[in-house]
Amino acid sequence: MKEVIVAPDLKNTKIIVSPIPTAGPNQVLIKVVVSGSNPKDWKYPLYKNTPHNSGDDIAGVVEKLGANVHGLQVGDRVAAFHEMGAPYGSFAEYAVAYDYCTFLIPDSVSFEEAATLPLAALTGGYGLFDILGLPTPWRPATEDIPLLIYGASTSVGVLSIQLAKLAGIHPIIGVAGKSKQVALDAGADVVVDYRETDDVPAAIRSHLKSGQVLKYAWDCVSEKGSVENVAASLDRVPGAKISLILPELFDKEKLAHYNIDIDVEMVGVAHGKDPARRDFAWVFFQQLSKWLYEGKYKGHKYVVAEGGLAGVGKALADLKAFKVSGYKNVFRIADTPDL
Repeated sequence: MKEVIVAPDLKNTKIIVSPIPTAGPNQVLIKVVVSGSNPKDWKYPLYKNTPHNSGDDIAGVVEKLGANVHGLQVGDRVAAFHEMGAPYGSFAEYAVAYDYCTFLIPDSVSFEEAATLPLAALTGGYGLFDILGLPTPWRPATEDIPLLIYGASTSVGVLSIQLAKLAGIHPIIGVAGKSKQVALDAGADVVVDYRETDDVPAAIRSHLKSGQVLKYAWDCVSEKGSVENVAASLDRVPGAKISLILPELFDKEKLAHYNIDIDVEMVGVAHGKDPARRDFAWVFFQQLSKWLYEGKYKGHKYVVAEGGLAGVGKALADLKAFKVSGYKNVFRIADTPDL
């Protein structure tokens, strides 16, 4: 098969020929139809200084089953979250994923749309329900719970807004820039444009009604002053909490002066040693599949990058250069030249 090896500097990213992988226990081999992309796809090779196939968002058809696979069959249309840093990622003709991070997609959902979901949707699930401990869609809120989502037009932000809406959380106050309409379309009650104010926290708090307390924030940016703006926006009350998305910026000692509970969401725990986190991923993805079949949830806006696998390097370079906003690049494997 052909697969892409993403270089730390992105300049030496290349397509190579590799053996088709074998699915191990509790794994499925998926014939990839479309691969999604995420910022971590260029960050992980850079920070780890390790060239590898860094794609983690898979959409395709189950080709083979490993031992002890639960709830999946050969021929199923699926999306899956590949284990970060492991071999056989999604930038390839075939990829491997664990069954607890693989879920069925209906015929009404295209592979392109499905490829925008796995990593970002699960990130939102962990951030909102595991880290912040907010009401869930299966036990929704019964009273107003203001929620701040910073980076509301990012893929994680957009998919998190949908999750919060399903959980009955209200009002949802987003912060975004030129792509703020994407967040509004996803269901945010209001979006503060950080470019239009010199006082972002004041602009955020202006959308709270009398008596409403802002205790929860999901920071989907976690850099360039976002943490400071988020912390300044929250009420200093018992239970106030911020969830961050970037572990490399998480330093409890440096953040202690905010006097707010701050934690970091790491979606990689889905493949970690804690069985409870793996079970969370399995349950979450089964529920996500159900919402897709019911038409209650949808993927992020996407653009199909030119050249299939041959377009991965440029697309990741654009992502690194902040040229991608309000959408995800996805790669149709069949568009790869000379495939």
